[in-house]
Amino acid sequence: MHSRRFLVKTIKIKGMSCQHCVMAVARALNAIDGIENVQVDLKTETASYDETRPLDMELIKDAIKKAGYDVAG
Repeated sequence: MHSRRFLVKTIKIKGMSCQHCVMAVARALNAIDGIENVQVDLKTETASYDETRPLDMELIKDAIKKAGYDVAG
């Protein structure tokens, strides 16, 4: 039986202020092939997700920037 390996990542998001922001960031991350189980938390201003394969951080930053937000750090 072949098992999938996941790498759990958490990133800090700048610019979120409401539930609409949370949904926009979640949509942007869910649209990336190789990302699953997205959780966005407004209170902590973080997004966590599972990578099903190694992804370039610039791809993730660009998707979030296109949604109108920034990755801190």
